[in-house]
Amino acid sequence: MASASSDAPAPKRKTGAPRKHTVAKVVLISSVVLAMVTALGVVFLVRHLNGNLNVEDLTPALGPEEERPQRTGPEGDLNILVMGSDTREGEGNGIDAEDPDNGARSDTTVLLHLSADRERAYGISIPRDSLVTRPDCGEDDEISGAESEMWNDAFALGGPACTIRQVEATTGVRIDNYVVVDFNGFKDMVDAVGGVPVCIPKDIEDPKTGINIDAGEREIRGDEALDYVRVRSSVGNESDLGRIKRQQTFMAAMIKKVASAETLARPDRLVRFLSAVTKSLKTDFESVRDLAGLGLQLQDIGLDKVQFVTVPWEYTPNYRVLWRPEAEQLWKKIIADEPLSSRQTDTAVKAAEAPGPETPSPSASPSESATESPTPTPTPTETETLTPEETEEAEAEAEANGLCA
Repeated sequence: MASASSDAPAPKRKTGAPRKHTVAKVVLISSVVLAMVTALGVVFLVRHLNGNLNVEDLTPALGPEEERPQRTGPEGDLNILVMGSDTREGEGNGIDAEDPDNGARSDTTVLLHLSADRERAYGISIPRDSLVTRPDCGEDDEISGAESEMWNDAFALGGPACTIRQVEATTGVRIDNYVVVDFNGFKDMVDAVGGVPVCIPKDIEDPKTGINIDAGEREIRGDEALDYVRVRSSVGNESDLGRIKRQQTFMAAMIKKVASAETLARPDRLVRFLSAVTKSLKTDFESVRDLAGLGLQLQDIGLDKVQFVTVPWEYTPNYRVLWRPEAEQLWKKIIADEPLSSRQTDTAVKAAEAPGPETPSPSASPSESATESPTPTPTPTETETLTPEETEEAEAEAEANGLCA
């Protein structure tokens, strides 16, 4: 006879469904929380970066609209005036100042032109020793203009607004936006990307300013980078034109470094760079998003189409700078948004050829870059395009500018 216990039904086994549902809920909740934290982090980061920006609309000080240059070329091109502010306050800051207490000056002026189709970008350097006719400036034209004045006097007298009016009056180019970069904050930008590669042919020893930089091919940062872009004495031919060439090469190398995976693939480095940039600028761009949009447009153009040139110039007998007649053709090209000729860019500094990491073309997809056949090695006849005389001349020019040949 069977026992009563044997007649009892066997207990049912628990299925895995409730456990799976629990895991799914945990994953879903965790994903939502992570997304919220990330979104809040981005919001707070953008607010923080926007808070760093020193935004100032200079329109009231740029003169009547009808007196400013009007656009005649295609719609959509962009002209941004970049000025380097070199304050004379503090030890070692008055590198070029006869009067170290004479406030801030701008020894660096670059007109950045982005073509309407975003196929080209030109950085045009204007020598600080250029003699020009300075227009009246100030909100009430309280700063009187004058003839045969040094280019950088405009910034010292009336700040960026006076410089913008001077650019528009002397070139006919309409300025859309401006950026003033504080040189002391510039070194923080360099540090944020881990330094910028340079090639220094000879030791730089300037007893006047106490600047000493060892020769070599390496990355520089901090005070050494700041000294490098500002020093003039004891380097090459000690001219401002040589310094411009070094600054162009440094800016090209920095753009290349920022556009490389060494920065873009490193969120920590990218955030530090953006923080340093926003702390170092005075601008009329209203938000970090506007600046980021500008950066993306530069990246889309491609480093091979980012070039730095200098206004055609010649020396006066007392070593001031006059613009050559060819400068008028340069400005006409910019106004019409036309590509510069090979003659106008034959000595250009190109971002793609600057020292630093190789950056993939923005137009190439991952699959294209993975399967793309390597570029064939040029034959000697393809690379040896310079005559011995031209090679000697190029080496002499590089040495005069304090750059490696």
